[in-house]
Parts: sequence; structure tokens; C-alpha cells
Amino acid sequence: MTTAPDAGVGQAARTALRRSRTVMDPALREWVARLPEPVARVASYHFGWTDAAGRPSDASGGKALRPALVLVSAEAVGGLAADAVAPAVAVELVHNFSLLHDDILDGDTTRRHRPTAWTVFGSPAALLAGDALLVHAGRVLCHEAAEPRTVMGLRWLMEATTQLIEGEQADIGFEERDRVTLAECLAMTERKTASLLGCSCALGALWGGGDEARVEALRRFGTHLGMAFQLADDLLGIWGDPAVTGKPAGADLAVRKKSLPVVAALDSGTPAGRRLAERYAKPPGERDSAPDPEEVAALAGLVEEAGGRAWAEEAAGEELRLALESLESARPEGPAGEELAALARLAARRDH
Repeated sequence: MTTAPDAGVGQAARTALRRSRTVMDPALREWVARLPEPVARVASYHFGWTDAAGRPSDASGGKALRPALVLVSAEAVGGLAADAVAPAVAVELVHNFSLLHDDILDGDTTRRHRPTAWTVFGSPAALLAGDALLVHAGRVLCHEAAEPRTVMGLRWLMEATTQLIEGEQADIGFEERDRVTLAECLAMTERKTASLLGCSCALGALWGGGDEARVEALRRFGTHLGMAFQLADDLLGIWGDPAVTGKPAGADLAVRKKSLPVVAALDSGTPAGRRLAERYAKPPGERDSAPDPEEVAALAGLVEEAGGRAWAEEAAGEELRLALESLESARPEGPAGEELAALARLAARRDH
């Protein structure tokens, strides 16, 4: 796993995340409460606010990285976080739309240390809740006074969402193919993960009053951060600690997911890569059944032996370097620059 950020960086990032959630949460809860009651109940459970029976809960609602990027990016160009709450809520709604759908598409039964929404309420209810969050994201931005930034921001958010969906479709399609190139996998990652993170930073800078150059520099920052984030996520999907991640060990390997470390290993041309390809090319019937822990450990060992783990860790470090370079070119103001840098380091070197 990539080296963990030092205590100072981790503390700065956690402070930014907590502060951003404090600013955003009241508005997020208000918008979710506007949904029809059955849909709001599923969404509230998914966000960790209630249990399956609708009683208040203090379960984890996730890191809320995307809204934090919106709010701190607004401050980085001289604006106020409070003025960028609408786009912060919007990106969090889009992100959680994707999570509700992803859990169904991937068959994941656990998220944030408790059963996923579809396993509790059924797939139709979870799908509809995700759809409602996506529609709500547009409503949040349109609720503001009509002005050029509203139209532009809505267009950016819908473009990023379309890319997210395209990336998800490509990811699903990879499961049916015996061979996927590393270039294809990187392009899928940029669409599925990095586009929304880049959009989050751009929206924050736009609402903060940044000029075009600073907005685009922060968009690049968020895009590179997103690539590093997904590389770290893929590493955790194989070698993460279930007690920390809230997901089963080796979950990606169990379903033969072609994540970035796996594709790098398969593309390595090494004996270990060829052995990994043989084990990944199982008939569909077997592929649907999760292997035993020994099989998962064997697959993880082959990925590492073929260089997939080392490549992913190095690539995450390079994306972090590019992110920080882009951040510097945005000329961030005040402590916001340090906070954005800390968030980038945390995303690239996280353990959950």
C-alpha cells in the first residue's frame, strides 16, 4: 500500500472534511427531506442518518470528499464556503446516486460497515432512490437565482455525470472481456471517478468567483486527485483491511474485477501475469461464485508478483505530483491551498 500521509497532513485533511460537512450537511438533509417519504427513507439509510426502520442512527455517511473539494476550492480563489453550498450538495447527491446504483450492479452487500441499501429495501427501491438523488442534484443548482454561473455549473455537472455513467458502462463491459489494455482502464477511470472530482473543484472555483485560468487549474487538480483516489481505491479493493474499509477482503478479486493493479499485472508480459490471466479466464458460471480465501490470497499474490501493486502505487504517486503541480498554478489563497494539498495526499495514500 502507498505510504500513509504524515500526522500533520492527515489532521489538516480531516479538519477540512469535518468543517465542510458541518457547512453542507444541513442543506443536504433538507433536500433529501423533500423527496417522497419512501424514497427519502432509503436515501436517509444510505447516508447513515437512520437505520432500516427509520430510527435516527449515527452510522458513517462517508468522507464527503467531493463537497469538501467544492467548498475549499471556493475559498482558494477568494470566495466563501457558505456561498458554494449548492454545488457542494449537488455533487454529493450525484456521487451517492452512483453509489446506490454501483452496489446493485456490483452485487456489493456491505458499505460503510453495514448492509447496502438494496439488500435492505430491495433493488427497485434503491434504484429509484439513486434516480431521485440525481434529479435532485439538478434541482439544487436550478433553485438558485438564474444567472450565467448556474447554467454553466449545471452543464458541467451533467457532463461529468454522463462521463461517470460512460465509465461505469465501460467497467461493466470489461468483465465480459478476456483482455483489457491499461490505456482503456485508465480512460475508464478518468470518466468514472476523476471527472466528478475535477468538476467539484471547478464548481467551487466558479462559485468562489475565480477567473477562467484558476477554475481550469483547479479542475486539473481535481482530475489528477481523482485518478490517484481510484488507484488507492483499487489497491484497497485487493489489500485493504476489511475492519477499516468496511468491505470483504479481496472483494474485487473475488468477482474477477479488472481493476487497475490487475490490468497492469495482466499487461505485464510476466510469467505471473500469464498465470493470473489463466485464473481470471474462468467460465461465467464459476466467475459468479466467490473463491475461497486461499484463492483470493493466491490471486493477490500473482498481481503483486507481476508488478501490478508496485505499478499502481507508483502511478498514484505520479498523479498526486501532477495534482499538486496544478494546485500551485491555481495560486490558492490563504489556508485553503494547504487544505486542498492535504486532501490530495489523503486521497492518494488513504487506508479506507
